[in-house]
Amino acid sequence: MEDRIVNGEADSGEWSFEQSLRPQNLFQYIGQDKVKANLQVFIEAAKMRQETLDHVLLYGPPGLGKTTLAAIIANEMGVNLRTTSGPAIERPGDLAAILSTLQPGDVLFIDEIHRIPRTVEEVLYPAMEDFCLDIVIGKGPSARSVRLDLPPFTLVGATTRAGSLTAPLRDRFGVLCRLEYYNEEQLKSIVMRTADILETELHDEAATELAKRSRGTPRIANRLLRRVRDFAQVRGTGVITFELAQYALELMQVDRLGLDHIDHKLLKGIIEKFRGGPVGIDTIAATIGEEAHTIEDVYEPYLLQIGFLQRTPRGRMVTHEVYKHFGMEVPVK
Repeated sequence: MEDRIVNGEADSGEWSFEQSLRPQNLFQYIGQDKVKANLQVFIEAAKMRQETLDHVLLYGPPGLGKTTLAAIIANEMGVNLRTTSGPAIERPGDLAAILSTLQPGDVLFIDEIHRIPRTVEEVLYPAMEDFCLDIVIGKGPSARSVRLDLPPFTLVGATTRAGSLTAPLRDRFGVLCRLEYYNEEQLKSIVMRTADILETELHDEAATELAKRSRGTPRIANRLLRRVRDFAQVRGTGVITFELAQYALELMQVDRLGLDHIDHKLLKGIIEKFRGGPVGIDTIAATIGEEAHTIEDVYEPYLLQIGFLQRTPRGRMVTHEVYKHFGMEVPVK
């Protein structure tokens, strides 16, 4: 996937930076009010009963705070957090090695849980349900199954594709939380908080402008703030004013709705080559040089959210709002 400033995925270089910005408890966590309110009740109830929290599934577009919530759950429960990802667990033995090191009550966070291999998933079922591991020792006629008891733990799974989870796995989660895109006020609060942590002076109007162009995503808001801060230090006085923020964002090709050059390429491609659609996802992918699943997971969610794309049985179509955004005349069909 082509590098883009408004990509909701985190790269390895951002990991330590994001860690330093993450809130430590539900009170500090901005946004997702319904999810927070429910989690507060479930966590308090589990602590009152002196039980482990039921398994939690967090799903929604990338960059909305799933990893942060997993860490907060562990902090609120007063237990350790173990972190891994679906692609990193290639064999049942990999999962067994992780589970066998857990302490009672620990939180195991599996990011991209929809990418766990099916053979591993089958080992996960009894671990989640009965807190035990069924391990097969040996091969052929001499093979035998050994059951190992595990301490009670909480599995927190995160996914951007809840529909890709198998029904047996999804049904074993007692708490399902869908994370929604953030509004401008929430994003403004987030960038103001981040600016304070970074000891950067950020004007109120500049914070509003960054929030408007952050695609409803905190990770993108913080990324834009970092890049605008670079411009403020090199091309300005170190203070992020409204004028400097606009100047920097225009140079980075992030428009007033947070759309970048790849979004423009996708939307204009549908308009100019396919008369606004409908057009199949595979055709769009070939046109802009991306994979179909990347378009579905990374580009489309926000474009659908703001009403710029429609999914129809015959393919994708741009809406009249796209023509207005680009200053084009809406065609008569």
